[in-house]
Amino acid sequence: MCEEYHLISPFERQLIRQVEDRRIISCGLSSYGYDCRLAKDEFKVFSPIQGTEVDPKNFNPNNLLDIPLRTAADGSQYWLLPPHSYALGVTIEQFQMPRNVTAIALGKSTYARCGLIQNTTPLEADWKGRLVIELYNAANLPVRLYAEEGFVQIIFFESDEDCAVSYRDRAGKYQGQSGLTLAKV
Repeated sequence: MCEEYHLISPFERQLIRQVEDRRIISCGLSSYGYDCRLAKDEFKVFSPIQGTEVDPKNFNPNNLLDIPLRTAADGSQYWLLPPHSYALGVTIEQFQMPRNVTAIALGKSTYARCGLIQNTTPLEADWKGRLVIELYNAANLPVRLYAEEGFVQIIFFESDEDCAVSYRDRAGKYQGQSGLTLAKV
């Protein structure tokens, strides 16, 4: 499907666990899904400033902060997500879902075992774009989130028939997003 429908781009035909001479958190094609990479171009953390609020109907982009991209001893780049902080990231991969396929994005167990919780996110039939992922550090310690390494797994579900009303048909508000898109109503 990835080749026939251009479902995922860029597409890695196999599971990748090493880049050059360093081990990475796996990305690429897995048993029944696909492990997506966290893009370096956009990663935002919610501001801990007191007295502000987050309004999904009138989202204030000033509630989000850029945090520095750091470099580990092995050359891997990462963001340090503070304890009990919430962040938004985006996949490197772009998706083009067929009318008979839907998918769910789930957090990778490697990160879950470190206290990172990823919101379960649907990729609806006939949706197109880069996937924005919501991340929460439930741990009492900072968690490293590695850029351009696996951070979320996509599980696909194929139907025998096309859906009656697709995401594109109903003019879904996140259709065609090409980067980190904030909450919309």
